[in-house]
Amino acid sequence: MSDNTLLKPIRLGSLDLPNRVIMAPLTRQRAQQPGNIPHQLNATYYAQRANAGLIISEATQICAEGQGYAWTPGVHSAEQIAGWKLTTDAVHKAGGRIFMQLWHVGRISHTLLQPNGAAPVAPSAIQAKAECYVQEADGSHHKAPTSMPRALPTEELPGIVEAYAQGTRNAMEAGFDGVEVHAANGYLLDQFLCSDSNQRTDSYGGSVENRVRLVLEVVDAAVSTVGDSGRVGIRISPMGTFNGVDDANPLETFSHLIKELNSRQLAYLHINKPDWVGGTYEGFDELLQALREQYSGQLILCGGMDANSGAEAIDSGLADVVAFGRPYIANPDLVARIQAGAEWNNINPATLYGGAEIGYTDYPTLNG
Repeated sequence: MSDNTLLKPIRLGSLDLPNRVIMAPLTRQRAQQPGNIPHQLNATYYAQRANAGLIISEATQICAEGQGYAWTPGVHSAEQIAGWKLTTDAVHKAGGRIFMQLWHVGRISHTLLQPNGAAPVAPSAIQAKAECYVQEADGSHHKAPTSMPRALPTEELPGIVEAYAQGTRNAMEAGFDGVEVHAANGYLLDQFLCSDSNQRTDSYGGSVENRVRLVLEVVDAAVSTVGDSGRVGIRISPMGTFNGVDDANPLETFSHLIKELNSRQLAYLHINKPDWVGGTYEGFDELLQALREQYSGQLILCGGMDANSGAEAIDSGLADVVAFGRPYIANPDLVARIQAGAEWNNINPATLYGGAEIGYTDYPTLNG
């Protein structure tokens, strides 16, 4: 096993990547206010990390109702699209490639974040045992328990699918190379997938076939909008319980989803390990191996890996490429550090969310 495995080129979907080091999506809460607009600071941050084989952007809300945290960027206004163009131009100029992660938080929100103070939406009217981050009218900000959501009626679900399609359209207009459908970490699509958060009795709840329906409709809408399935990926988090979700039979649920995804020939399937997003690890290795064997496409694995364990995952056939999240926050030149066998910078937890340059664009590289 050699770290060099991470440095080998690969074709992922419709893109040729110079290495197998992926920058994972990372919420940083640094969108310009008002309007949750990406700006030059964000462009600098992403361009610094263009050494990645592929950058997957921070989760980006597809509509105003999809927001669950203060200061996160959207892709549903003309100003946001123009703001994101600064980032894609900067990444491409630096020789990189970048997908946008499409986000709807569902019930992981608060009335303070919703248009007109409305209740967040969810598959079922079940309040999540989770927190979001809000800003008060006086400018103060803090964590808050999520609000009680309202259940989406069946007739509103085509509108949700269209919001993802429009988000995809806007992302491509902003110059992204593709999109990743965020169906992980307890947000809206994961809420539909998981049996405890989805108590519906219509064609989107109950059986596993029904619970995966909305996810597949969103994936199909994204593919249709882009016009190339090789520029669409999806992220899932089997066995994850982050944001208060849980599924009674993850092997059944995610095996069925993967069976359906196989026929879509997507760019990749992106799997999050459960331990760092609130899940237990017991039994996950067996589940991951089973899903790996079932999935006929290329797989990104993410969560708590270093250069050695990442290369090992590829060498063993468990993954085709590996995504690094927190290491990319502190190491903008992560690929160069892997190549040189150099130490990695430590992350500063105090500057992860919100703020400006400090802890965002000021981490040192090997060259100073």
